[in-house]
Amino acid sequence: MNAVTDEDGKIQPAILSYVKDLPNICSLAGLGCTILAIYFSVIGIYYAAMIGMVWAVAFDWADGLVARRMKGRTGSDRVFGGQLDLMIDIVSYGVTPVILLLSYGKFHPVLLPVAFLVLAAGAIRLSYFSTFGLSDESKYTGLAIDNNNLALVFIFLFESVFSNAVFTVILVLSTLGLASLNVSRIKTPKLSGTPLNVWLLAVYTLAITAIYSWKLL
Repeated sequence: MNAVTDEDGKIQPAILSYVKDLPNICSLAGLGCTILAIYFSVIGIYYAAMIGMVWAVAFDWADGLVARRMKGRTGSDRVFGGQLDLMIDIVSYGVTPVILLLSYGKFHPVLLPVAFLVLAAGAIRLSYFSTFGLSDESKYTGLAIDNNNLALVFIFLFESVFSNAVFTVILVLSTLGLASLNVSRIKTPKLSGTPLNVWLLAVYTLAITAIYSWKLL
């Protein structure tokens, strides 16, 4: 089989060769958690979905932390990892909250415009970041989209206090509010950039996992 080369005649790595890159393994583990979150949202086991959603963020943050500490990664490794991360982010933080909202709202057609706005905001947010990156102050422009999951798993702790109809409205307002912040001009810090915040996320992830595991029992 002939080797694949680029326009400069350099041999391109095989597609699956990037799977063995540890940061990409973390990204794909997060995608696995996202699939579980989507599955449990569709079948109505929302507490299990919350666990999947928060672990998706944990693995997402882990891939960046690991990538920054690894030596010997090439430019193509970094570019591929960044693109993979973006592709997974739209599923984890755009599609998953939308499916959660639709499922909890019994897939009522009135929720479809809300779902579109939330998902569109996520796609626009990620495209903007892919184009411009961080601002001059090393901050995000707009709320980073991973915060959507962190906020929703907290809000869902109060689900049992309200009726299905009332909490559906709360989810609608919450997801729309987060979507508006995603595409706003506010400046937010890159929380995943410091070890302290990673440790705080680890504590939050374990606490959320414990609470929802207890609720499942």
